[in-house]
Amino acid sequence: MNTLHHWHIHADPDAVAQAAANFLAERIWAVLDDLDDCHIALPGGTTPAACLRRLAAMALPWGRIHWYLGDERCLPSGDPERNDSLIQDCLWGPAAIPADNCHPIRAEAGALAAAADYSELLALAGHLDIVLLGMGEDGHTASLFPDNPALALTDAAVPVFNAPKPPPERVSLSVPTLQAAGLRIALITGAGKAQAVRQLKAGAALPINQVGELEIFADRAAAG
Repeated sequence: MNTLHHWHIHADPDAVAQAAANFLAERIWAVLDDLDDCHIALPGGTTPAACLRRLAAMALPWGRIHWYLGDERCLPSGDPERNDSLIQDCLWGPAAIPADNCHPIRAEAGALAAAADYSELLALAGHLDIVLLGMGEDGHTASLFPDNPALALTDAAVPVFNAPKPPPERVSLSVPTLQAAGLRIALITGAGKAQAVRQLKAGAALPINQVGELEIFADRAAAG
């Protein structure tokens, strides 16, 4: 069993979302005790969305928090299938976060150009303090899929081609960028993830097992 990760098991997805939001808020305050600003990368997906909605209702110093994306789909700006559209609806809009603190990936420019631009932005930010991640049923995280060449790329943000789920072209934070983050939190819910969780616990070479130590918030259905 992979002993690097720390597991937080809760009854159902709602309990996972609330516990993860509370944990994330605590860690934001801890970062801001030492630093002027906190830099956080966020995922898309329904499980993280529930957490972000709860976070948006909390009293946090929003002007001191900068938000990035863990990955983005190469779709037109404003497309409802983009991760930044979901995050805008769940967090950035409800919490009235200043636009200058929100850093979407300009994936409409194409994977190569967008990855290069985002790598420059991340270099200015320095390392990320916190990364919130999801996990797919195949063990992918961000847009780092099993056996995809993007796993081996080392720029801060990397282009992803031939993704096994649409759209095939994406941008993702790289494995080294995720490894360099101060804290990685993963949210995993649903019985459909149970097989991947078993592999995760066994130390299999899934993408999510390559990004470093995780604080994993999972429901009973996923955790088995």
